[in-house]
Amino acid sequence: YVPPQIRKAQETLDDKKREELGRLKKMVNGLINRLSEPNLSSISGQMEELYMANSRKDMNDTLTDILMNACVTAVAMPARLLMEHVLLVSILHHNVGIEVGAHFLEAVVKKFDELCKSDAEGKECENLLALIAHLYNFHVVHCLLIFDILKKLVSTFTEKEIELILFLLKNVGFSLRKDDALALKELITEAQRKASTAEKKFQDQTRVRFMLETMMALRNNDMRKIPGYDPEPVERLRKLQRALVHSSGSGKDTQLRVSLESLLSADQVGRWWIVGSSWSGAPMISDTKSQAQQKLHVGKVSSKIMELARKLRMNTDIRRSIFCVLMTSEDFMDAFEKLLK
Repeated sequence: YVPPQIRKAQETLDDKKREELGRLKKMVNGLINRLSEPNLSSISGQMEELYMANSRKDMNDTLTDILMNACVTAVAMPARLLMEHVLLVSILHHNVGIEVGAHFLEAVVKKFDELCKSDAEGKECENLLALIAHLYNFHVVHCLLIFDILKKLVSTFTEKEIELILFLLKNVGFSLRKDDALALKELITEAQRKASTAEKKFQDQTRVRFMLETMMALRNNDMRKIPGYDPEPVERLRKLQRALVHSSGSGKDTQLRVSLESLLSADQVGRWWIVGSSWSGAPMISDTKSQAQQKLHVGKVSSKIMELARKLRMNTDIRRSIFCVLMTSEDFMDAFEKLLK
């Protein structure tokens, strides 16, 4: 039972909160509507001030909602517009904190997964994929996620998926080649295998052939063979990004090295990629069998060393294992290899 006076206080609090959020949404919307390359500096500065004045959660929710409404439409959005919106997220990600980029990325990936399953007719999937590609271009997310998405698309391999693979490779193909050439090579081999087994499935083979040619051009680092490929706009905005990021953290250290599976199951297993995000759900490893399997075996160690470990209060398996390795290794290389095991 909630007494009337407390109930009334809660209602006025809710109204006040709603009003505050409405005002915040208006301010953020006004800034996003005016967003363009020349005034990106002043708008990112104003957004940072809003982050300082309001709670991070409110700001992240508001910003993500407004950007999703602006960028995810049934018609294809201009590439330049998408780039500028993602660049703003990337500047806030580096200057304010990585939870900004992480929150936006999670919303985009979940929406993309949902639309891929629903067979939507519009261009929403391409727009979402472009957002993910530019998050990678502006160093918010690691190439691991892009490869996960490409593998998922190759495994399904319908005409819609082939379109999306081509779209993604055109946007970030050469960056992927630079970051992880081996993974790209494996992906190309898998796509060739899929194409040879799925030949009968497609009436029109030209799209599949075009995709394989694009992949081969990427592998051979031949930019001329990819129609409409123009790295210049991304490069120019990357320069602008370097100018606007305060810290030296514009490099690889703020990239979110997170897989597609982790993002999609974030509600079940927590968000380990955001520093300090508390996890209040079920314990991540609750199964006692899996805990038992995790025990480390270093081989046979003498009872004398085990007794010494006990005296020095090495009270967990991992501590005892490390202690035994250090005490019984012949030299530093031997210790290094045993520790790796």
